[in-house]
Amino acid sequence: MNPGDELPALTVPLTRTLIVAGALASRDYQDVHHDPEAARAKGSPEIFMNILTTNGLVGRYITDHFGPRCTLRKVAIRLGAPNYPGDTMVLRGTITEVTDDAAVVRVVGANGIGHHVTGTVTVGLPEPTATADPPEGTRPTAGPEATPEATP
Repeated sequence: MNPGDELPALTVPLTRTLIVAGALASRDYQDVHHDPEAARAKGSPEIFMNILTTNGLVGRYITDHFGPRCTLRKVAIRLGAPNYPGDTMVLRGTITEVTDDAAVVRVVGANGIGHHVTGTVTVGLPEPTATADPPEGTRPTAGPEATPEATP
């Protein structure tokens, strides 16, 4: 993993169910996220996704790539073009910094009318785990992990 590396894209179909369920799950009961008539009355052609759902999708994108043991240390996003039902958002990421225990990823999520979300995510990287089979010559010679051939 190096600065400049790109994460695989994540395509998210923007269904009405996703938009409404995301708003309800995040307890955002503003009518523009679930009531098309109210959204139109307030100047929007359709209901649109709330920022908390977008934030969750960005988090999913990062943890899908770095694994379930990573931690989201900082998520700094800004919304642009609304996510409307029937469109698709494609999330893309580029690693901009890497340290011993973290990486910073620049994230952009675009839909059919422009950039819906832009920002950065600082992700804490898990410590490497031991492999199931230690390298040759490093097996214990006594104790429960010893192989039968190595036991006196």
